[in-house]
Amino acid sequence: MDYLAHLRADSERFAQALNTCDPTTPVPSCPDWTAADLLWHLGEVQLFWGTIVDQRLHDPDRAEDVKPERPDDFGALLAFYLAASSTLVDSLAATPDDTAIWTWFPGDQSVGFVRRRQAHEALIHRLDAELTAADVTEIDAELATDGVAEVLDWMYSGVPAWGTQTLEGPVGRVATTDTGAGWLVRLGTFSGTSPNTGTVYTDEGTITRVDEGAPTFSVTGPARDLDAWLWNRPTLSDITLDGDYAPFVEIIRSGIQ
Repeated sequence: MDYLAHLRADSERFAQALNTCDPTTPVPSCPDWTAADLLWHLGEVQLFWGTIVDQRLHDPDRAEDVKPERPDDFGALLAFYLAASSTLVDSLAATPDDTAIWTWFPGDQSVGFVRRRQAHEALIHRLDAELTAADVTEIDAELATDGVAEVLDWMYSGVPAWGTQTLEGPVGRVATTDTGAGWLVRLGTFSGTSPNTGTVYTDEGTITRVDEGAPTFSVTGPARDLDAWLWNRPTLSDITLDGDYAPFVEIIRSGIQ
């Protein structure tokens, strides 16, 4: 999959959608955010990762150091976003996937992780921008299918080194109805105390992909809608839930930690 092409296209569409909005327009899918807040968010995210990749950094603090103060003027904010997005796209275009850098995911410290993650970051926030502008366009089914896998691979399954995970929950099947993809998942929990913040986590829900098991619930829908639903974004059609799905939905509705 050409993640860079998707990242470029969705980043451009994101800017186009927000450029038509009043900066104070609420973002329906991100409570308490305005169009200006959403623009700043993706801009700082793309600048951060563009800096990590461009400078081959292994220390995230160095990327945080280059972030400017948030512009007050919406035009300046848009200019900041466009420059940040260009930094990310250009740095990824110039850097092989196997280049070692810092990422927050212990299992993949490479540029390839950033390329995939930022393609999906841009996709979901493009949807946020279009919802804000009331002008939602189609989502590529192949990209959305990969987006479902990415959520299950990285966003709900990861447990930090200081946490302890228990996989004793039910097995379920998540599947797309239009692209024929499917994944088995097992629910579990993790507990631990963050050494950085002191926050105590007790039996937080996790969703982990597995290779075997008899599913007791299923979650199905078109790839576009399933990807959006897993990110707690509105869907165009209903997601079908069968069996003992309530614990799975509870984890999804709690959001990504």
